[in-house]
This record gives sequence, structure tokens and C-alpha cells, in this order.
Amino acid sequence: MSEPQPVKIYLLPNLMTAGNLLCGFLAILTIFEASLLHGTDPVTALTKYQISLFLILGAFLFDMLDGRVARMGGFESPFGVQFDSLADLISFGIAPALLMIKIVLNDYSRFGWLVAFIYLLCGALRLARFNCIAASGDKEQMKEFMGLPIPAAAGMVASVTLLMLWIEEGEKQPGIWRVGLPWVMLFLSMMMFSKFKYPSFKSINWRTQYSIPKLAILVILIALMVMYYYVAPAIAFMIYLFYGFFRPFVSARIRKEIEDDDESGSPEDSNNS
Repeated sequence: MSEPQPVKIYLLPNLMTAGNLLCGFLAILTIFEASLLHGTDPVTALTKYQISLFLILGAFLFDMLDGRVARMGGFESPFGVQFDSLADLISFGIAPALLMIKIVLNDYSRFGWLVAFIYLLCGALRLARFNCIAASGDKEQMKEFMGLPIPAAAGMVASVTLLMLWIEEGEKQPGIWRVGLPWVMLFLSMMMFSKFKYPSFKSINWRTQYSIPKLAILVILIALMVMYYYVAPAIAFMIYLFYGFFRPFVSARIRKEIEDDDESGSPEDSNNS
């Protein structure tokens, strides 16, 4: 009987995943700290809730980096896929659900808890389905996501909440806008487990080449994201969310331009994790 092969654990990509997990863990701790201060010091509590939102968005950035670092060096491994999904469940499943319960859904009693659980359940099922596809080794299915990715769903929740807090600046809660947040979470839950297909942008890596105009546009977009950080992320996540609806009607040429789908790249570049 042959001995089992040792599990390959690569440092850099898993370090990025650990950064994702750390941001999610800190977000949860910050949410608990804020909830303890909510009745006695609402201003500090609001600040901590905002910090937790930024931590969820920080986890999203780490999640974007880990796969690209793995593919850049050919460091993909089954361990990395599983570790990434576990980190995603914490940072993009539990943290956003808990955050919504504390600052929005608490007013809806049992319905609020149910909404948060549905979001968490759909996120977990979404990750399980992704892991099954990854384990099958079908690279054609891995070129795009079936259903809204859970990091994008969490980014949508966090960025829209940030936007609402910014609109209601000076208030201690998201104001009248909070009425729509439970329905946003239910909609995102449905989209995570839907059959709408979303681009993975996995072909974009450190070797991707841009023309000068495209590079200039990208730099300007990044600058706008930094300058208008309370507004721009929400707009970006909304565009990605609704792109899934209109993607089937976009021509192949335009879709390739938008998604930078370089099918002529090297095998190493086209690997997916």
C-alpha cells in the first residue's frame, strides 16, 4: 500500500490567505467591542463598526492577492484551495452576517437572525460547490464563477453599509436606508447560489501587459477608489454584481476586453486555484 503524498503548503500564497483570515477575525472582535459600547458610547461604537467594515474590505484585498501569488509561482495546491475557503467563510460569511445583526438586523428580531443565517448558509454552500468544482480538475469551469463569489457579496455588504453611514453622517446608525439592507442581503444570498456566471479575472496577474491608455485608466480608477473610499467601492461592487445579468448579452470581443481574458497566455498563467 503506497504512502499518502505529503501535503504541499506554500508560504507566500498561504500567508496572503492568513492575512485574509486575520482581517476577518479582527473584524469579528471589533464588532463585539462595538456592540458592548453601543448603549454607553454610541460614537465610539460607530467608529468601531466602520473599522470592522474596512477590515472586511481588507480581507477582500488579501483574497485577491493569494490566488495571483499562487499562480505566479505555480504554487497552487489542494491545501491552498481548502484553506482559502475556510478563511473566506470567516471573513466573508460570519463577519458580514454578524455585523448586519448588530447594526441593522437586530431591530427585525427573529426575521433579522433568519436573514443573517440565510446569507451565511448560501455563502457556505457557494464555497462547498466551488471546492467540488476545483476538486474535479475541470479547468473550463474554473475560468469563470457560477454564482456571485462570496468575497464580492461581502464586499457589497460592507461597501454599501459604509456608503449609508457616510450619507447619514453624524447619525449613530444607517438611518432610513437600513430598511433596505435585509433585502439586499437576501438578494445577495440568492445570487451567490444562482447560475449567473461572473468573470474570475484570474488571467490578470503580474505578467499581464497593458497598453498606455488602459494603464492610465486603471491608475485613475485606483486613485478615485482611494479618494472617494466611502462611495467608489460600493459603485464598483454594484457594477460587478449587475454585470452578471448583462454578461450573456455582451459580445465576445467586448467581453474579452473587459475581462482581459488572455487565452494565449502561458500554461502557468492560465492555471486556476
